Amino acid sequence: MDMSNDTAIKIATLQAKLNKKLGPEYISQRPGPGGGPKLTYAEGWKIINIANEVFGFNGWSSQIINMTTDYMDYNEESKRCNVGVSCIVRVTLSYGVFHEDVGYGTAENAKGKAQAIDKSKKEAVTDAVKRALRNFGSLLGNCLYDKSYTQEITKIKVPPVSTPHSAGNDSELKLI
Repeated sequence: MDMSNDTAIKIATLQAKLNKKLGPEYISQRPGPGGGPKLTYAEGWKIINIANEVFGFNGWSSQIINMTTDYMDYNEESKRCNVGVSCIVRVTLSYGVFHEDVGYGTAENAKGKAQAIDKSKKEAVTDAVKRALRNFGSLLGNCLYDKSYTQEITKIKVPPVSTPHSAGNDSELKLI
């Protein structure tokens, strides 16, 4: 397949962006399951903002391929509900390239079924979108699977990310 020089330059430029790693201001930590080691992650809104910055707001899209409610338990005594949902999402770039991945969402001890279902579905979709986007490169979260990188980057203390809207300026995406 022959490609024009302009196309080759665009692809190389995009790949160079995607090969960069997230800066510490994009990374969060939370306690692991059962009090285990901390889990390092990037919040969904931050990854979506980066995807919009890299691909353009209209340069990518996501589509739910499948969503399954894996369990729904209702306790008559406590009137509380637990729900687990799995979701497969496809993220497609304007070029036609796509990646799919699975996400999972739960709601534990919710006051009602609707609230539990709503929360778990949203969580599953966000998780699946993040996981699909990470397949495009380090900048979209794949670097968080490199344990030596996460050990070093989490040592750096920085103020939280401010969006261009809240900062009142045209701040640039900070990459390392």
